Amino acid sequence: MELSNDISVLKDLIIALLSKVAALESENAALKAENAELRSRLNLNSKNSSKPPSSDGLSKKPGLPKGPAKKSGGQFGHKGKTLKMVDNPDAVVVHHIPSCPCCHKVFSATDVVEVFKKRQVFDIPLPRMEVTEHQLGVIICCGRQHPGVFPSEVSQPVQYGSRIRALSVLLNNDYKVPLEKIQQLMGDLWGCSFNESTVVTANAGMYEALQPIEEQIKTAILASEVAHFDETGMRVEKKLHWFHVASTSWFTYLFVHKKRGKEALDCDDSVLKHFQNRAVHDCWESYFGFKQCQHTLCNPHLLRELTNLVENGSKWATQMHRFILDLYQTSQKATAIVADMQSWEREFKYICQLADMEEPPPKQGKRGKPKNSKGRNLLNRLVEHQNGWLDFAFVQGVPFSNNQAERDIRCLKTKQKVATNFQTFKGAQHFARIQSYTSTLRKHSMNVFSNLINVFNGKSIVFQGA
Repeated sequence: MELSNDISVLKDLIIALLSKVAALESENAALKAENAELRSRLNLNSKNSSKPPSSDGLSKKPGLPKGPAKKSGGQFGHKGKTLKMVDNPDAVVVHHIPSCPCCHKVFSATDVVEVFKKRQVFDIPLPRMEVTEHQLGVIICCGRQHPGVFPSEVSQPVQYGSRIRALSVLLNNDYKVPLEKIQQLMGDLWGCSFNESTVVTANAGMYEALQPIEEQIKTAILASEVAHFDETGMRVEKKLHWFHVASTSWFTYLFVHKKRGKEALDCDDSVLKHFQNRAVHDCWESYFGFKQCQHTLCNPHLLRELTNLVENGSKWATQMHRFILDLYQTSQKATAIVADMQSWEREFKYICQLADMEEPPPKQGKRGKPKNSKGRNLLNRLVEHQNGWLDFAFVQGVPFSNNQAERDIRCLKTKQKVATNFQTFKGAQHFARIQSYTSTLRKHSMNVFSNLINVFNGKSIVFQGA
């Protein structure tokens, strides 16, 4: 009887211990998962996530493998740009000995009989404010007085001219110089009191004058076979707004909106809703709502996500990462069409099948939709948008990445680091339109400063291909 009681007690104890072990195992699994998640976050960088390269510090590396290291200096075929002597210098200074070392006769420049060596120094002229007075002359003819008319750009008794206003616009927008610094610079160089409000007024004037040119740019992008799209956030009036870019290798168009997704992409300022060719982007879900165009996706974004999975032990991600890079190299870095497309597509689908077996099924929480792992979410996008990922190797003219749009919108990050935000929505609009113009000018190898002056002077410009 006593032995039976002991056995019963031991059974209860074992059951209690087993229950406790099960609870501890469950808690341990949850802690391991949490630890893995936190480690994954700590290990994020520009190679395995959407974090910018600037966050990597000095350890940053290129996102795509580079070829063999090049020798330092100019490469073969590079057209070097260096100073060359001119035939007609602006000033000539003759250096001679002041006096004869024998008889001590004093010499002047007229005593020089021959120049046996020369050197030229290139420098900027001393800054000096130039004041032009405009007067109205009166001519008497046919017994009547006929007064002249001021040019349209000369509208005030005293005002700043187009060159200094164009310079302020260039500094504030293209070079991201703050208003206060522009005021200081104008005072240091020309001794003038060029107020911050004058820069703001110049930006507003440039914004209005650029409206027809902006329409040229939008029309040219809509006519392009391939256009790149991206967006980035920045504070405007102390609230998060989004700058959207549509660009090609020849044209840049920026606009600002309070939203990031469909509402912004479908607004009157957007060109995407009218674009009917091939749109390149980073797989942001809102872009796929526009069915009238084809969608090409940014593979460097994909490689970064795959790298993150590889670092966490994913086998299928390792194979897919290698597959994308092999296809990239086989296509001669997206410049040639790859043969045997069916074979590559079969391998792509096979890796996706491996991923489906390796990734855990969706986990149902207490409420809401079942939660997928990062790997399964990526797998779903790979399967759903297969052509968008692979067309760079199978369709002529399709790029491998969305770097064009990312380069064209990076100016906002520079602006953010300098000025942190825009004080007014109108100021953000001014910046977007002016930056679109200056970026497009640079893509056409046109002088930005002189063309800003031309805009202020009412001279129109037609871009090649617009």
